[in-house]
Amino acid sequence: MPTPLELNADFTKRAVVHANDISWVPSPIPDVERKMLDRIGDEVARATTIVRYAVGSSFPAHVHTGGEEFIVLDVVFQDEHGDYPKGTYVRNPPESSHTPRSEQGCVILVKLWQYDLADRTAVTIDTENAEPVPSGERPGVSIIPLHHDTREDVRIEIWASCSDVTLASHQGLEILVLEGEFEESGEIFGINSWLRLPPGIPLQAKAGPEGARLWVKSDHLTGPQRKPG
Repeated sequence: MPTPLELNADFTKRAVVHANDISWVPSPIPDVERKMLDRIGDEVARATTIVRYAVGSSFPAHVHTGGEEFIVLDVVFQDEHGDYPKGTYVRNPPESSHTPRSEQGCVILVKLWQYDLADRTAVTIDTENAEPVPSGERPGVSIIPLHHDTREDVRIEIWASCSDVTLASHQGLEILVLEGEFEESGEIFGINSWLRLPPGIPLQAKAGPEGARLWVKSDHLTGPQRKPG
């Protein structure tokens, strides 16, 4: 299957992918598959992707010229720098390099070429053992901060059971469901469902009966989103 040059590439529109309802697509690397959420470019792309490593699979050593951000969704991701179990959030800044692998197999959400190219800050956070703090201005919402700068805010959000959750003002919002579910615009978002809202479109959602645990990025879609180069 050819790699799409553009997928959910109009960042002025709401975008949705229920990843559990679509098939895995082979990558150029044997035993590494993916489900694409958004993409501009071919194999070097501004991309948001769910990637699955088979048991014992590996990826050749490579440099992330445009930076890499990922969160481990299942099992354990590995490279020469360490082991990253489920829930680990990592930012590998531009010009960093590594050799990914997974002895047990794993699934990650990964974002490429979405960095400030001058950023050199590496981040590794075990979100499974981090203590959430209440979000004072949003009842029913607790957060685990992951990264904040002038370009974006990244966090885990935990929504209480059946809570009504709003975010009226943002400059772009992206959500992946890690646990539980929520409803937005009459649509149910379960585990591995992804929602992207453009600037100016408020979030109006309701958590499911068991609540929801979400990876969230906001305020990152103010300018044109282009392929590398």
